[in-house]
Amino acid sequence: MILKIFKYGDKILREKAKEVPRVTPELARLADDMLATMRSAKGVGLAAEQVGRLEKVCVIEIPPECENEADAFFNSAVRMPLKMFNPEIISQEGSEKDKEGCLSFPDIGGSVTRAAQVVCRYTDENNMPQAITARGYLARSIQHECDHLEGILYVDRMTAVERLGFAPKLKKLSKANGGAR
Repeated sequence: MILKIFKYGDKILREKAKEVPRVTPELARLADDMLATMRSAKGVGLAAEQVGRLEKVCVIEIPPECENEADAFFNSAVRMPLKMFNPEIISQEGSEKDKEGCLSFPDIGGSVTRAAQVVCRYTDENNMPQAITARGYLARSIQHECDHLEGILYVDRMTAVERLGFAPKLKKLSKANGGAR
């Protein structure tokens, strides 16, 4: 089922997700619906707040053409799509600045500095604990979705100068979606 994607200005995007005690069939179905919604919107990641839910759940699916060859090789052991319950980044290395976008911010994309490599611990849809090490675009996507689950938006990570450049678009988008920042 395709779900509604909440946009910047809606207060739920600033809420902090709550850990799930275990993955139930209903939560597994939510992850499947989030994946269908993300694919329909041509995104690479989606967090529960973006579809109006407060469970600590996100999904990620990186198309092979989005990774450079070295990162694709490094990340090759990670099976897509990722359905992550209670994800937590437990270590970060390096930094890199690159463009990001977000389904909750249509037509707004900017540069964000993030860790170049992360280790993320999560529970899979079978209630099994998992840990992955990721680099490049996958690492960036994991950080982006984990931020969403903490109520942090990618525009919060832009420099003030860059955010100022998007101010008119952000104000218009916020006003159209309830006005909350």
